[in-house]
Amino acid sequence: MPTVFVYEYCTALGIGRDPADPAHSLWREGNAMRSACVADFERIPGVTVRTMTGVRPKGEYGEFAQFVAETDATLVIAPETDRLLVARLYWAGENGVRRLLNASGSASDITGDKGRLAGVWQDAGVPTPAAHPLSVEPPDFPFVAKHNHGAGSVAVRRIDTVAQWDALKKAGELDGVPLAQLLAQPFVPGVAASVSFLVGPNCVVPLLPGFQRLADDSHFTYLGGEIPLPDGLTLRAVKLARRAIDAVPGLAGYVGVDLVLGDAADGGGDFAIEINPRLTTSYVGLRAMTGDNLMAKLWDVCNGASDVRIRWDGGGVRFTPDGTVTRFA
Repeated sequence: MPTVFVYEYCTALGIGRDPADPAHSLWREGNAMRSACVADFERIPGVTVRTMTGVRPKGEYGEFAQFVAETDATLVIAPETDRLLVARLYWAGENGVRRLLNASGSASDITGDKGRLAGVWQDAGVPTPAAHPLSVEPPDFPFVAKHNHGAGSVAVRRIDTVAQWDALKKAGELDGVPLAQLLAQPFVPGVAASVSFLVGPNCVVPLLPGFQRLADDSHFTYLGGEIPLPDGLTLRAVKLARRAIDAVPGLAGYVGVDLVLGDAADGGGDFAIEINPRLTTSYVGLRAMTGDNLMAKLWDVCNGASDVRIRWDGGGVRFTPDGTVTRFA
């Protein structure tokens, strides 16, 4: 009987569990993802799921290593911020992980470094906004400042004017992140979208693309998503997102790609923005759009299946970061 270790960073360490904690929104997102995939793994006959909770930071590595060594497969959910995800993927490798249901540590190293990823994409001909350290002069206005090793909407800001740029330089930081750790990218207008894939050694399965709902502010605060995209945008999104993941060796498991889809019907104004080499909040919406078990499909893909198909329901769903899902016709 296989056992699966599902590790989620915030719930493992109790970060943000207290509703009064500023990090509570991160804990709610992580809990929603963990709860959904644990429930789906438990629906697979014969599978036992183990999780970590209430671990002290000093004891995290030891307990993580023990879980990895004692289970048949490991799924890691953690933010890219400050290389938290990358470190734990390397921990899994160091402790003899039998089946990692994630990208490799080296692939996550690339995707977690936004400047490096932009360079990889440019070399592969994948359209993406140019990126350079904010320590040099920024591109023309407007541009987006973002944490090079960040996740979500933390330390992300649209800069529209010289006055805003001067204020940022004077502050010397953005949301506590020093300027030396920030990137600048030209702002590209369009529809914020995302596509997730199940990636294995013998097949790559695209899941339903969807809209990303972002606040109408300079922070691009993530408010959730809506699935699916209209047919015309779906084809463009899947095509570009597939090019984006093909350019990064070592991607595997559940992989999400963030995009901006422009006005040009031929996709000439579409850009790849980021890769999330891990489970994302979109999972709660996607699992509500199918009677199939997406964790069972992930298991099959990662174990070498070559023909994995998913049956999608009609209608659509909207979902919030904390996992609340609303269906619509």
